[in-house]
Amino acid sequence: MKLSILVDNNTLIDRYFFGEPALSFFIEEDNKRILFDTGYSDAFIKNAEKMRIDLRDLDWVALSHGHVDHTWGVTHLIRLHMEAKGELIIHNTPTIIGHPLVFESKLLDSVGEIGSILSYNKLSRHFPIRLSKQPFWLTDKLVFLGEIKRKFDFEGKEVIGKVATTKEEFDDYVFDDTALVYKSSEGLVIMVGCAHSGICNIIEYAKEVCEEERIVDIIGGFHLLNPSNFQLENTVKYIKELRPNKLHASHCTDLHSKIALSTVADIEEVGVGLQLEYF
Repeated sequence: MKLSILVDNNTLIDRYFFGEPALSFFIEEDNKRILFDTGYSDAFIKNAEKMRIDLRDLDWVALSHGHVDHTWGVTHLIRLHMEAKGELIIHNTPTIIGHPLVFESKLLDSVGEIGSILSYNKLSRHFPIRLSKQPFWLTDKLVFLGEIKRKFDFEGKEVIGKVATTKEEFDDYVFDDTALVYKSSEGLVIMVGCAHSGICNIIEYAKEVCEEERIVDIIGGFHLLNPSNFQLENTVKYIKELRPNKLHASHCTDLHSKIALSTVADIEEVGVGLQLEYF
């Protein structure tokens, strides 16, 4: 599997890409091309072009959850594909995969709408959509986890505004938060968006679904932004016992948390333009 960072909060020195407080990865595995999240703007498309990655040719678009910094780029992807059709440019129509709540409206008092701009009905006019709470294998070795089991009492408990459906409104525990996992020859590579469901919960569920205890790498946002001492201490303890080969903590992981994690694991630099390979 080859993974390219298209969007992150940071960019790498001497690599002239666009960064934004968002996330988007491009994944190549078993002749399949997968976009994991789309960031906030069209930065992921601009960066992909510089990296010679053609986002007109995708098999899947996997969404980690419905927040603005992971889904609002979808509108630009629609435009890219619509223009390809109009100009008779060779393209492949991807299938969107996400949790059943991923396109529901998400409301935060101080801001308003922080969820997907596009409803399921609007988006389905452009791309086929598959919604699943259950794990779904995109390739023989790459799985979309679906709804994460929440095992630990120190994470995955935060309410972020409300979910508003056509029938009801309820507290948003971000149950749509999920991840992708690749089964490499050395163990699991776990790709996360924001880990609202809890980074340790995600790892435990990945191990269960893939029937594998070894962890090669965890890449993405760990949702450790000014965490409580209780959460950070328990997360560090868990990672110490897990003994992953390395961590690529990024996006919504603050410096204090990275420093704490670095006492028990190898923390690697992350930025737009980074490319990683696993076998």
